[in-house]
Amino acid sequence: MKKFLAAAALTMSFGAAQAADIVDTAKSAGSFTTLVAAVEAAGLVDTLKGPGPFTVFAPTDEAFAKIPKAKLDALLKDKAALTKVLTYHVVPGKVMAADVKPGAVKSVEGSSLTVKAKNGKVMLDKANVIKTDIAADNGVIHVIDAVVMPK
Repeated sequence: MKKFLAAAALTMSFGAAQAADIVDTAKSAGSFTTLVAAVEAAGLVDTLKGPGPFTVFAPTDEAFAKIPKAKLDALLKDKAALTKVLTYHVVPGKVMAADVKPGAVKSVEGSSLTVKAKNGKVMLDKANVIKTDIAADNGVIHVIDAVVMPK
């Protein structure tokens, strides 16, 4: 009984904690260091810490590693181009995996992303969605295995 009460007290003291915003959630995940650095370089931190809600299709560090180093370095130094690429990964609103429908989805950048679903797998343009529904207090993150580029 004492163990149960101690566990219940522990759950109550930590269970009420609110989720972090999109940026802090990405930072704490540990697999989005390049994405977070890019968001900082583009000056988008305050936006993604804002009220939202946002749906972010977040490329992992491995996804960014697929871009040739010279091209990635150039992109990180070009704030306008970087902002265009990053906002292409964001959709207004909070879209959970169960609500995703195949077809065109308008990004914050202004262009449309193509969502496909086949054999239980979801793709965003040419990226595979590898993890879904990472909740943040101002939206949701879905993890993708490639950096998608606007047309």
